[in-house]
Amino acid sequence: MSEWTFPQAINAAIADAMDEDPRVVLMGEDVGEYGGMFRCTLGLLERFGPNRVFDTPISESGFVGMALGAALSGIRPVVELMFIDFALVAMDPLLNQIAKTRYMTDGHANVPLVIRTQGGGYKGAAAQHSQMLEALFLHVPGLKVVCPSSPNEAYGLLRAAINDPDPVVFVEHKQLYGTKQTERRDVHEIGRARVTREGAGPTVVSYSYSHQLCLEAAEGTNAEVIDVRTLNPLDFETIAASVRKSHRVLVVHEGHRRCGFGADLAAQIQEELFDELDAPVMRVCAEDVPTPFAVELESQSLPNVERIRNAIQELD
Repeated sequence: MSEWTFPQAINAAIADAMDEDPRVVLMGEDVGEYGGMFRCTLGLLERFGPNRVFDTPISESGFVGMALGAALSGIRPVVELMFIDFALVAMDPLLNQIAKTRYMTDGHANVPLVIRTQGGGYKGAAAQHSQMLEALFLHVPGLKVVCPSSPNEAYGLLRAAINDPDPVVFVEHKQLYGTKQTERRDVHEIGRARVTREGAGPTVVSYSYSHQLCLEAAEGTNAEVIDVRTLNPLDFETIAASVRKSHRVLVVHEGHRRCGFGADLAAQIQEELFDELDAPVMRVCAEDVPTPFAVELESQSLPNVERIRNAIQELD
């Protein structure tokens, strides 16, 4: 079987969805002739034409709002935001309009669109191009949030996101773009976590690139590792089943520690599984500082294998 990279898996997911459903369109900055900032949409303009693949002006608020109108008109847009940092420019249409449309219309109008974007550090891209802002999208009800951890996960979850009747924010980590995997074209289920490493030791919960760091850090330990996959809806039952077995939990993510996904999950575990815990829930996260430009400082501010392994050993 052939191998493919993360961008190739993304490209195939979009192409397969466009083949199956003529309502699916692709839009964003440089997604057409250039093939995307990270080459994830290379060749799609030639294959599907300018009526279904088109470049937008450099106005995130404008074209995200346009995608909302298209979705309400029966189109299924796949929108690329070049960097997750740029999503801040589009927060009004994203959080005030797209996230709330189904609720405000009493379920009479849904918004079947996907916002593809990339985030994360480890590349020395400085404070405005290195953030993981997934927690912002979790705070406002109405958006599904997906964070794949490998090429096959990217394909399967993106196919599910495009098929979903509600808006999905699909966060790709730039550190994963160079990864390779034997090609599989399974369509996954949104809202379903997976246990990627079984063990009797601490439960390690993560997603995206941090999940790969956790698998490496867990080598030689008894840790059980869970890939959350979709942060909203959250498959808490899979996490809870592991916690009931291990009685110790470590949450790892690249977002900042304060008000991050780990803080929310730790609170939910404490509220619902307090009697199962033999130790407080631990977190390994990005430090609460802007991501430094200097690679030496960046590596100290973000989660790494050593920090994760030390936390596992402390809990084990």
